[in-house]
Amino acid sequence: MSNSQDVLTFKEGLAGRLRLNRPKALHSLTRDMCLYMTQALEAWRDDPDVRIIMIDHADGRGFCAGGDVVSIVKSVEGQGRAARAFFADEYRLNHLEYTYRKPGVAFMDGITMGGGVGIACPCRYRVATENTVFAMPETTIGIFPDVGGGRYLSRLRGRMAQFLSLTGARLDGAECKALRLATHYIKSEKLEAVKQAIMEDPFRVQAILDEAAEVDMPEARIMSNLDKINEYFASDTLEEILGALDAGAAAGDEWAATEAATIRKKSPMACKVSLKLMTESPKQLHFVDEMEMEYGIMVRLIYHPDFVEGVTALLIDKTNDPKWSPADPSEISDEEVEAFFEPLPPEERWTPLDQ
Repeated sequence: MSNSQDVLTFKEGLAGRLRLNRPKALHSLTRDMCLYMTQALEAWRDDPDVRIIMIDHADGRGFCAGGDVVSIVKSVEGQGRAARAFFADEYRLNHLEYTYRKPGVAFMDGITMGGGVGIACPCRYRVATENTVFAMPETTIGIFPDVGGGRYLSRLRGRMAQFLSLTGARLDGAECKALRLATHYIKSEKLEAVKQAIMEDPFRVQAILDEAAEVDMPEARIMSNLDKINEYFASDTLEEILGALDAGAAAGDEWAATEAATIRKKSPMACKVSLKLMTESPKQLHFVDEMEMEYGIMVRLIYHPDFVEGVTALLIDKTNDPKWSPADPSEISDEEVEAFFEPLPPEERWTPLDQ
């Protein structure tokens, strides 16, 4: 691992700071970035001069757009060992954050997707702003909401998990706060002063964030669609959800028509796996169990043709016309979906750092 400038790790005041610094790639995560952040967190674990962890980005409009899936696809087309290593180390970072004894503050000031959600959501404090664009759009490229996404989404109200995981809908800062994906909504112009105050007195972090938070927030638009989401996404079966949306569209509901069209652009296999994840994640007692399950799913999905196809069509060739295999959800059996959730052989299973 090189001491890359793609992520800056340093102590400032009483804080340990993790600053993503890859603006041309919207701070998307590489394996080295994950390893370097992990190394810093381990070094600060028992450091009495570090009382709080702060995660943000240095420049650009993205907090973190996710994992660097283009390089992952290139490794999958080879032997896939690099892809497995990336996800194993990324998940170890996620688990380390989730179980870390010192509080963390994530500033989601910009695009926060996929792997960005994975490093933000374990933090005790998650700050959204007017620039926040939060999403788990993995079904667009043939995979599923991982990095603990099963745990975070499945615990949202109503059928929000099914809606977000299938559509990859983008949430703004006010919507994140309303759904409790963010703990605070603060205008971006206040962030530097907030960060400085926290570094000087981390014992007042809750009060500092509360004092800076907006009292009159923008409307959380998604809340007006809760009833529709609960109605149309009531089933755990993809075909039934699409059928409900189609019926709504036939009755004149443009929102239902739009969401049905959105889902039909996604990988049917990834959508079915994501739906099952939302029923399986609540059964996982500890976060380590969630991570082990998600790793097993991911190891299998990266070898499914939809992953390479999705990343190639959307991010490499940018034709935006992936050819899914199969394209018809009805051709995918329950047994095929369940096979992704089978435990890996003992020697291949994911383990956290302490193991």
